[in-house]
Amino acid sequence: MSGKIDARMKELGITLPAPGEPAGNYVGFVVTGNLAFLSGQVPQENGVRKFIGKLGREFAVEEGQKAAELAGLNMLARLKAACNGDLDRVVRCVKIVGFVNAVPEFGDQPKVVNGVSDLVVKVFGDAGRHARSAVGMGSLPFGVAVEVEGVFEIRP
Repeated sequence: MSGKIDARMKELGITLPAPGEPAGNYVGFVVTGNLAFLSGQVPQENGVRKFIGKLGREFAVEEGQKAAELAGLNMLARLKAACNGDLDRVVRCVKIVGFVNAVPEFGDQPKVVNGVSDLVVKVFGDAGRHARSAVGMGSLPFGVAVEVEGVFEIRP
């Protein structure tokens, strides 16, 4: 199914990956009412986890932003699945939470999480503007640098 959002992503050169399998006893998304809650996504490409390490040690802010963007692409792939393949059903992005695996003295979590925020706004325009949290973590699953999750309002 190809709609306005798919056309916009094509113009931007954005290709969504196939959603991976959950790494535990949970589902990739839950739709309740008009909200889609997306499970946390990590920077993964073709089934291979990328950006293993910590911000402030292995990675600088710019690399963290790329990790957040890659995790965001995986999040949008989950969202597309939640919308039965039709991203034109998205009314707006409600909230994004970004978890940043960082050394204790690292304080640029908001800059890192801009990687996913900027992606969502590029794809959805004003409907992509969202509330957000950017949180520093002592560790993340598989040692990845970033994990992101989101809540989106969708049409039936």
